[in-house]
Amino acid sequence: MSILGKIFTWWDGATIGTELFSWRNGEKVGTDSQGNAYFRSKKKTGDGRERRWVIYSGSNDASRVPAEWHGWLHGSFDGVPESNLPPPRIWEADYSPNATGTPKAYRPAGALESGGKRAAATGDYEAWSPDA
Repeated sequence: MSILGKIFTWWDGATIGTELFSWRNGEKVGTDSQGNAYFRSKKKTGDGRERRWVIYSGSNDASRVPAEWHGWLHGSFDGVPESNLPPPRIWEADYSPNATGTPKAYRPAGALESGGKRAAATGDYEAWSPDA
């Protein structure tokens, strides 16, 4: 990304200000499988808590934060996720990006994007009428 892009865009990675703040005031804790970097503040806040944040590698989409790091960001546990979680199960699915607004989004039968045709109503449906 160009230097102007880094200065003026917030939706595709971190801006220069955020990176400088993270470098100066934060301590890098770890990264996840997607390359997102996680930080915590060097100083505690007035009530004794630490601030935690993520710098995305790519678009800023909160659905890209894995569940274990989400728990760490929200203070569910103090240690980094690798030290607090059981090993992954064979049935756990890998990350898939949020497809809303893309051609891969889920469109049920009857949706306008799918042709607008829906199955005929069966005998268990009764239409509402204001006169009834």
